[in-house]
Amino acid sequence: MHGKIIKGIAGFYYVHTGKSNVYACKAKGIFRKDNIKPLVGDNVVMEVTDPKDCEGNIIEILPRQSTLVRPAVANIDQALLIFAMTKPEPNFNLLDRFLIMMQQQGLSCILCFNKTDLTDSRAQEAVKAIYSKSGCQILFVSAKSKEGLAQLKEKLNKKTTAFAGPSGVGKSSIVNSIQKTKQMETGAISEKIERGKHTTRHSELIAISDDTYIMDTPGFSSLSLFDIEKETLKSFYPEFQPYETACKFLTCAHIHEPVCGVKDALEQGSINQTRYHNYITFYEELREKEKRKY
Repeated sequence: MHGKIIKGIAGFYYVHTGKSNVYACKAKGIFRKDNIKPLVGDNVVMEVTDPKDCEGNIIEILPRQSTLVRPAVANIDQALLIFAMTKPEPNFNLLDRFLIMMQQQGLSCILCFNKTDLTDSRAQEAVKAIYSKSGCQILFVSAKSKEGLAQLKEKLNKKTTAFAGPSGVGKSSIVNSIQKTKQMETGAISEKIERGKHTTRHSELIAISDDTYIMDTPGFSSLSLFDIEKETLKSFYPEFQPYETACKFLTCAHIHEPVCGVKDALEQGSINQTRYHNYITFYEELREKEKRKY
């Protein structure tokens, strides 16, 4: 029987086989011998050992299309990066870190801004101006008023989607709004620091239908850049590419060079200042990281 691992706890792997059937499975010893650890999201072959109590053994892990490092999950098709329009205010530095991390792992990203019921159209236009050339789709939703949730469900259809973003932005509220099979605990916002309590404890896939899954991941407050050379950082900024042909040097970092198409585009307003400022910040971080190696 084929299925997908939706959760792993205390040595048991819970395998969804469609039509709401979930089997509690152990992994065969051959996986430990080969140093292979089943991951949430793995498509597997299992044998049923107890049909009545829905128990079985995982006997094969099918080839993975993708693997995320943090969180450790497999076969994710896309990422939904959720930030709030307000309360808390969007942290664009953190958002860009998420974007780079997902791009590193070959995932397309949808930017989802929640709590539109607390802002106006001008605030949405300001966010669009920052990310309109980032290569990402942008959605505005309200888990409270249900605005935009139908469009969001369309984007999730027939895919396995990782929900990511900092605490307090309403990830769990959105998860609860688009499916009814599992209600995630929602956390209150601290009025003093306007941050959410961490409510999601482990990675778990939630089946919206037989071929549509979502995963709510533990909230992050910060992310460090990893496994990136500073020279390749610019490749994660799609809005730079149309202007790089005007750079004098092929190795142009778009920072201090005298003839730079990207800096010219920045001055002309064709590249967003917020995105470029984050690029500079990340570049300097990576430069300092390289210094510490030697």
